[in-house]
Amino acid sequence: MAEAEPGPGVPLLTCPHYSRSCRLKVKKTCENCKTVFGEYYCDTCHLFDVDKKQYHCPPCGICSRIGPKDDFFHCVKCNLCLATHLRGNHKCVENVSRQNCPVCMEDIHTSRIGAHVLTCGHLLHKTCYEMLFNKGAYRCPLCMQSAVDMTKYWEELDLEIAQTAMPSDYQNMVVKIMCNDCQLHSTTPFHVLGLKCTGCGSYNTAQDGGPISAQGEQ
Repeated sequence: MAEAEPGPGVPLLTCPHYSRSCRLKVKKTCENCKTVFGEYYCDTCHLFDVDKKQYHCPPCGICSRIGPKDDFFHCVKCNLCLATHLRGNHKCVENVSRQNCPVCMEDIHTSRIGAHVLTCGHLLHKTCYEMLFNKGAYRCPLCMQSAVDMTKYWEELDLEIAQTAMPSDYQNMVVKIMCNDCQLHSTTPFHVLGLKCTGCGSYNTAQDGGPISAQGEQ
């Protein structure tokens, strides 16, 4: 990198020995007095920082993660650095990090806040994920798929529904539903506590129309 000459709009990086007018190329240390400007320096981003085990990812184009680097890998399809335990263990969504967080609507790719990968492949800021699910939400705000394992809760709901009889006018009613987890369209018994998918057993379903008689459905 050529040495910058002083002038309008041209930044001049100087060492703390300003009185000596120590001018230098942008690099980790002063060429003249050897002052260290940062424990970490990226020659591509020209980023100075304390050492946090951060690293530059060429495909991401930024110093994207607090390492160590061996704890992450770059997923080509997602176009994002992910934790190594997610290698082959996540659903890829093309260029997913180039979308804004669906909770706070802020950028994910350049954010200093870590990203949380949901089982559906969509991303949220880690802090947004914690805030959302601490309030009882369990679904991805984009595709509505269950973001956590709900098996135990569905089993508890099965038991509660079995113990809660519907009024006689509704005991033979069914309703059309669409499952947000497996995408199956089906017909299931109507119950105010939940509508169970006949395919995967999930209660994460959306009702399509009002209750109808089971005999009429047949």
